[in-house]
Amino acid sequence: MTTQRTSGRRKQAMAAAAVVAALLTTAACGGGDDSGDKGSKNGAAGFDAANNKVAQASLAKKGGTLKFGGAQDADSWDTTRGYYGFMWNFSRYYSRQLVTNKPAPGKDGASVAPDLATSVAKVSDDGKTYTYTLRDGITWEDGKPITSKDVKYGIERVWAQDVLSGGPTYLKEVLDPKGEYQGPYKDKSADKLGLKAIETPDDKTIVFHLPKANSDFEEMLALTSASPVRQDKDTKSKYQLHPFSSGPYKFESYNPGKDLTLVRNTEWKQSSDPVRKAYPDKITVKFFTNANELDQRLINGDLDLDINQTGMSPQGRTTALKQHKGNLDNPVSGYIRYAVFPQSVKPFDNIHCRKAVIYGADHVSLQTARGGPLAGGDIGTNMLPPAVPGSEGQSYDPYELAGANKSGNAAKAKEELKACGKPSGFKTTIAVRNNKPVEVATAQSMQASLKKVGIDVEIDQYDGSQTTGIIGSPSNVKKKGYGIIIMGWGPDFPSVQGYGLPLWNSNYILESGNNNYALIKDKAIDGLFDDYVDTLDDAGKAKIATEINHKVMEGGYYLPFVFEKFINWRSSNLANVYTSDGYSGMYDFVNLGLKNPK
Repeated sequence: MTTQRTSGRRKQAMAAAAVVAALLTTAACGGGDDSGDKGSKNGAAGFDAANNKVAQASLAKKGGTLKFGGAQDADSWDTTRGYYGFMWNFSRYYSRQLVTNKPAPGKDGASVAPDLATSVAKVSDDGKTYTYTLRDGITWEDGKPITSKDVKYGIERVWAQDVLSGGPTYLKEVLDPKGEYQGPYKDKSADKLGLKAIETPDDKTIVFHLPKANSDFEEMLALTSASPVRQDKDTKSKYQLHPFSSGPYKFESYNPGKDLTLVRNTEWKQSSDPVRKAYPDKITVKFFTNANELDQRLINGDLDLDINQTGMSPQGRTTALKQHKGNLDNPVSGYIRYAVFPQSVKPFDNIHCRKAVIYGADHVSLQTARGGPLAGGDIGTNMLPPAVPGSEGQSYDPYELAGANKSGNAAKAKEELKACGKPSGFKTTIAVRNNKPVEVATAQSMQASLKKVGIDVEIDQYDGSQTTGIIGSPSNVKKKGYGIIIMGWGPDFPSVQGYGLPLWNSNYILESGNNNYALIKDKAIDGLFDDYVDTLDDAGKAKIATEINHKVMEGGYYLPFVFEKFINWRSSNLANVYTSDGYSGMYDFVNLGLKNPK
């Protein structure tokens, strides 16, 4: 998932700017559940009270208006096209899937639970056949039953990339690896349900036939892109303006970039939905162009939470940490922020030159540039996020980035320079998005520390809205001489496949929209990914994930900055609040309620 999922893969954009570590330290003093802060006095649950646990669980009441604010609208509210992390989270108010993430805090939230289906899949044929039975009482917003054909049609829309581009395409790649189906809009069958990999023998049964087993297939079906869509309500590219609801809420009004209002879907039945409690009567979202104004509205109590879930801005969080700490949580986001070294740009075709940068960088300074331990995160030591099975967290630190070399190691850096034939150092360019001040600050930190070991770095700030065609084009990267690219990544679903496949597998090197920036072509890594999709037991999958991470780190392709953390606001009126690994450390929106509905 950039945590807005840009250029694919569940990504979320960072908050607007770097902050001085000393300011954070001052703001954060006073400890965890300090009863002296205003957050506790105003009825807030306390600092970190909803981080991987439920705050004010029993206080949620039916009714009232749940008020979101945001600094950015979704990429699309169409269930097929949306790729931003918060969109996947929020869309469960109006869309359902066969299975979804379990509504539970922390790691439990990353597991899959039945939704439209009566149970998780019945898997047969050595992991190649998945069968589901739909629940009784599931309906659209006009009261008509949701059928297996609606689910199939919704999934088929993923194939219509010429009309509905932007969303995840895992289902297309797994169910139709040869690209034989052309999508429902080009489907020549009378019912437009010609995808052979999905059978609907009756309105209650749906069967998926995978050409090749994939142990994460059910995780893919839990994505929003597997939501049902009814053919007679499919307005194609306009569907994002008013998706037809299969959940407890429906669109009342939407003004792109300004506001969104959901109201109750009166045809939804609680008895048909084991996931959603549907506490509020109405859900509103107001979008702001100024992040500081958004934060002030949160602090004032005008809004309940930030829909984007990418952390408060430096100004807002400084005020909140000093005066309202009991309203804040500090979750690990599930994202890693890093520098990556394209091997097409000399001298980064040499592993020792790559390692010279890794050792030459000051990792404490990089952490500070990203916001310090609270707003930036723990120093990154490897490339597998903590929430992904197989991760060893900071305990796997092959370059001692959080240990002996945390402030850089000039001697080791110079040894590596000598080994790569550049004893006097070299010149290179860092590519960084111009609309991400925190990334620019990170680049400046690297520039300063690398200069001390003889590596002269120029910073090129490119148009951040054009990422796909600039750093996503290997030919452009080589032409521009971008030896270092600053970026971040998070899992689409919590597995090494849902995180690392587009980053490290040679099959994912693309001419445009490329995310394998390092241009890794390692047969051992590719082979491990092949082994992973064939492995059906969780322990075996985790072991392979660990091996892949080790191979990536041994290659010196990345310099991880931080295991990212955020400072997120929750209003004192929010109840049943918790962060979920299923949504990369965001609050799980689906069952939020209000203590005092109004």
